[in-house]
Amino acid sequence: MKEDYYDILGISKNASESEIKKAYRKKAIKFHPDKNPGDKQAESNFKKAAEAYEVLGDPQKRNKYDQYGHAAFEGGQGFGQGMNMEDIFSQFGDIFGSAFGGSFGGGFGSGAQGRSKGSDMRIRVKLTLEEIASGIEKKIKVPRKVQAPGVKYGTCSNCKGTGQIVKIANTILGRMQTASTCPACGGSGKVLLNRPSGSDSNGMIKKEETVSIKIPAGVEEGMQLKLNGKGNEAHSNGVSGDLLVLIEEETHDKFVREGQHLHYDMYISISEAALGVSKELSLIDGKARIKLESGIQSGKTLRLRGKGLPSLNSYGNGDLLVHVNVWTPKTLNKEQRQFFEKMQGDTNFTPHPEKSDKSFFEKVKDMFA
Repeated sequence: MKEDYYDILGISKNASESEIKKAYRKKAIKFHPDKNPGDKQAESNFKKAAEAYEVLGDPQKRNKYDQYGHAAFEGGQGFGQGMNMEDIFSQFGDIFGSAFGGSFGGGFGSGAQGRSKGSDMRIRVKLTLEEIASGIEKKIKVPRKVQAPGVKYGTCSNCKGTGQIVKIANTILGRMQTASTCPACGGSGKVLLNRPSGSDSNGMIKKEETVSIKIPAGVEEGMQLKLNGKGNEAHSNGVSGDLLVLIEEETHDKFVREGQHLHYDMYISISEAALGVSKELSLIDGKARIKLESGIQSGKTLRLRGKGLPSLNSYGNGDLLVHVNVWTPKTLNKEQRQFFEKMQGDTNFTPHPEKSDKSFFEKVKDMFA
């Protein structure tokens, strides 16, 4: 029995369009082939997620699916009828990084008639939060295919340089003309005349080149940048493929990212919580001083506006959310123990939360509201 599309994406049946898109992006990033090389199960999960999004991401298809289930698409064309990984990249590339003007699928199609196109290349670039906050230019060494020095190409005699073989057949409907890709030159219209030593059957060699990649501030895990013409060169002086750069984020030792916002856990002592304290906080790009009022409670969240990460597509920065945690000592000396034993009966030490002090479950509810 075929798996339910909603279950594949891990969403409810009343999920909004934005929730569906977000869920698919999360699954696609998790099971992306670049992050799971050679993992057939990850590839299968990647295809399942794409199939689910292809239906649920289209309001009309989703409506049919909600009414009739998988039976609504039996006999139709889809991922189950031969769509491969390249088709998925091409169709849903906007999910991963449309801000760059590129997609996963750029460059998989063939070039103009009579002119070959080199294959695309994919690389992964890891960035720190500091690099993401400011944007950075990275110089990466890329081993790409290039035409070997001294290689020569000539016009294909089989197709006369057109890249196609035209056949004319007499049928009951009259003379029918069909065209197919030339098997001798693969549609390029060129053939290899001189193959330099060490090159492959197309006269190509591997050469390491340094590529400069300008990465704008605010990028996110899973986004992809496309550099036109920086992939593998094409044989017979065709069009070079593209270089696709997958963005990865390194885990930060202090901050946790949530979109444009950053989260930070600040630990203070019981005495600091009771008396109040001024703390200096190291930011991604500088420092800030934060004042904690006397009597502050553990679990209190303070918001520093504009101290988060910049937005990729709009102006302004996200916020830094400082979560206050009161640290309780695990061991006490005799004097300290006597003090707290004395305070056990003191009404000032008896918990009496106010209405403004939200419970843990209320805070969780607010996070997902």
